[in-house]
Amino acid sequence: MGKVIAIANQKGGVGKTTTAINLAASLAVMEKNVLLVDADPQANTTSGLCFDPNAGNGDTLYECLIGTIPIEKTIIQTEIDGLKLIPSHIDLVGAEIELLSVPEREKVMKQNLDSIRQHFDYIFIDCSPSLGLITVNALTAADSVIIPVQCEFFSLEGLGKLLNTIKIVQSRLNTALAIEGFLLTMYDVRLRSHNQIVEEVRHHFQDMVFQTVIQRNVRLSESPSHGKPVILYDAASVGSNNYLNLAREFLKKNKHD
Repeated sequence: MGKVIAIANQKGGVGKTTTAINLAASLAVMEKNVLLVDADPQANTTSGLCFDPNAGNGDTLYECLIGTIPIEKTIIQTEIDGLKLIPSHIDLVGAEIELLSVPEREKVMKQNLDSIRQHFDYIFIDCSPSLGLITVNALTAADSVIIPVQCEFFSLEGLGKLLNTIKIVQSRLNTALAIEGFLLTMYDVRLRSHNQIVEEVRHHFQDMVFQTVIQRNVRLSESPSHGKPVILYDAASVGSNNYLNLAREFLKKNKHD
């Protein structure tokens, strides 16, 4: 039975999509069978893997959530053998309204993913930068959540709201939801402020923080415009090494797999 991991933070620009694409790709290269679910209407994960979110073939997460097609029909193969994708589309914005009248609307994504999770080692859900119904669906479907935290002071301010949402989901919808870890991103070793943030997050959350830190890296920021994970764009780059190290640390944490 595959493990489902949501990657969430309601603050935008902290590295959620970068982490979703590159952690999933790194695990796939390590011969794990991985599914990446793009649960953000901006569809950056979809375009970051070289698929056109406006292709209009109607086989996206949106159609799956509103029940017009089965989830199996939305899964597409990426450039990496072990990595598959459920794409997103701007229509996903409308799913929040369309699901309002559905019984147990917070569990629609879980019901869909439960039907396919046995086919994968890991399923990653890239959440949108909001705490709306689709993100609540993702947290309800997940076994754990990775929280990317940008090494900037303002990134810490919104963490309380996210942790409160996780607590609510744990108490009402998904008692088994755990925090997989906090991931420090966009780190520049030369900046004292970044080092202070790293120290503060490690002091506050201790063992819940991944040892691997994702550094600022030009190749990492360039790779989405080429529709490739950084490991395919430049395998020798700092960004590629960071995410391979994160994948190794993640597997060590989940060593029963």
